[in-house]
Amino acid sequence: MESSIALNRDIFTRALHVLPGGVSSPIRSWKELPLSPFVPARGKGAQLVDIEGKIYIDYCMSFGALILGHAHPKPSLAAAGALMRGSTYGLTTATEVQLAEFIVKHTFCEQVRFVSSGTEALSTIIRIARGVTKRPLVVKFEGNYHGHIDALLLEAGSYASELTATPSAGITRSSVCDTIALPYNDEEAACRVFSSPELASRIALVLIEPVAGNMGVVPAKLSFLEYLRKQTRTIGALLCFDEVISGFRVHPQGASGLYGVIPDLVAYGKIVGGGFPAACVGGSKTIMEELAPLGEVFQAGTLSGNPVALAAGAATLQEIFQPGTYEKLEAKTAFLLDPIERILQDTPHSLVRVGSMFSLFFYEKYPRKKPAFLPKSRTAFAQFFQELLQEGIYFSPALTESQFVSMAHTEQDLLKTRDVLIEALSRLDV
Repeated sequence: MESSIALNRDIFTRALHVLPGGVSSPIRSWKELPLSPFVPARGKGAQLVDIEGKIYIDYCMSFGALILGHAHPKPSLAAAGALMRGSTYGLTTATEVQLAEFIVKHTFCEQVRFVSSGTEALSTIIRIARGVTKRPLVVKFEGNYHGHIDALLLEAGSYASELTATPSAGITRSSVCDTIALPYNDEEAACRVFSSPELASRIALVLIEPVAGNMGVVPAKLSFLEYLRKQTRTIGALLCFDEVISGFRVHPQGASGLYGVIPDLVAYGKIVGGGFPAACVGGSKTIMEELAPLGEVFQAGTLSGNPVALAAGAATLQEIFQPGTYEKLEAKTAFLLDPIERILQDTPHSLVRVGSMFSLFFYEKYPRKKPAFLPKSRTAFAQFFQELLQEGIYFSPALTESQFVSMAHTEQDLLKTRDVLIEALSRLDV
């Protein structure tokens, strides 16, 4: 047994010698937890199997990318077929056009530009907004994470919120001098900025996660989104929804469809790539044609619109748009979480869900802005996470991250998870 236990640990120890912190993305280090990460060997459906053979029911789902679960045959076969025809061409492909047409048909977007990551999409959006408006300022909201762009790490969510440096070592003051960070869901604070003639006339972009997913799941208030939509039109700025996580997750048309509020620009990611590196920027034809080669806003990428990634993305979207898919996702999520919500009503803890995204908040009731994440919250999460892991349930390994129900989770998976959650919650101090 000891040699089996050492296997995960040995791989991660080797990783520490050749990868900074043993990882290629900080959240994977489990730094907040008193244990080392397991090393996955394979995934199938809702299950992850580590290199020691232990099976976990997965609710991280690669941080929301795998709405169909691991190794679903349709995106897997589509990607394999595309790869056999060639991994990259440096030319527009039929698959790229097909996926763009699908997104345009099912969202408010009239055109899209494919890129390789959410970070790249948001970087492009900033440039578009500044190019269109000829203004410098970007307004964002505390706890919203928009990738590791210098200008957007100010008051960010995700692992960036755990750094001791603010916002990060290596980011100069000049990089963030044109960024204004405001409290999430705080109309009064936003009003002070929008009502300042000096500031309002210089704002190019107001950028928000309409369903925040990197400070736990914290949805924007409908009235707040409506206020931002009205004010951006009044001052001549563009409004962007960062739907890298929520896009095609919380509603077939993402948060814009859920809320009925239409932004000028949107960033979609994760699900768009079907488990491969892909994202896109979308908006009206007028705005999108400001991009080169038609306009003066430059953006380029050798692997943008990669045919393998977009084949997987196209297959994923086609599958989840089958009749009844979103209703089934909602039903699975309710089956898992309805009893948990009832249990937590008389405790200091809470559960927030939007569609098939959810988060447990320890010692915090239904946050509407960036949560406090008190020391006792962190202690409770670490205890909770370890108890779940021992029982074969894998949650995202940080308080700041969200959990995701997929189409692959079975009733048996959900029942086991529900029982384990109830038991683990019963042992928390209240």
